[in-house]
Amino acid sequence: MNLIGHVESLWRYPVKSMRGVALPEAFVGFSGILGDRLYAVHNSAAPKAFPYLTARGRSDMLRYRPFFRDPERSVLPSNLAEAEASGPGLTPLYPTFDDLAVDVETPSGEVLGIDDPQLLRALSDDKSPASALTIRRSDRALTDCRPISIFSTQTISHIGDALGLSLDQRRFRANLYVDLASGEGFAEDRYVGRQLRIGSKVVMAVLERDIRCKMIGFDPETAEANPEILKYVARNHDGKAGVYAAVLVEGMVRAGDEIRLVE
Repeated sequence: MNLIGHVESLWRYPVKSMRGVALPEAFVGFSGILGDRLYAVHNSAAPKAFPYLTARGRSDMLRYRPFFRDPERSVLPSNLAEAEASGPGLTPLYPTFDDLAVDVETPSGEVLGIDDPQLLRALSDDKSPASALTIRRSDRALTDCRPISIFSTQTISHIGDALGLSLDQRRFRANLYVDLASGEGFAEDRYVGRQLRIGSKVVMAVLERDIRCKMIGFDPETAEANPEILKYVARNHDGKAGVYAAVLVEGMVRAGDEIRLVE
């Protein structure tokens, strides 16, 4: 298997559209990174096709910082070593709802439980009143498309250089940021339709390029918008940047892991 790069960093987003958290390691299952997008703010006032409150309509959601109350129990199944030692095909024991309880720090510094009605009041506005908002929890990631998103550091540099900007990688809200050996921007596109082995065990199928929206224009610290970023991607790369993947073989992934092309 050809070595094509390394994992630069891993990220998960406990609450859809809120700030992400970098991890030194993570369990990657068929539904994505454990603990990724388990919660979302459902908005009954939104269109039925996409009934969520997100930073596309409320950009300051990016400044809300969710975190697990028991971070150690949220990273991997408690019996993972025993399950793997017993042979392939065993389903590991995922954390319980209590293990995956989340609190959220608001932009003002207040810490609220994910189930605290005050959090919904803080997120409400004229278009999305608190009475229309509820917290939804799912056993699998509440992603818009595929379980895993992959984005190369070279693509971030390519876009930034073209616009004369230094871009924070968090704009692109990927699960895996990767450092590709080719050194070329958008090189991840060439792996669509191929399989990648990440680390010693995990295998992913790269399925399609990622269609981007105005989310990439928001600064993750200030929530200020720069529409030129999306315009550049739309004009020069069909509105797509990064790729989506599905997990074929579960396991642990760590920052620095090798990425190899499965022939």
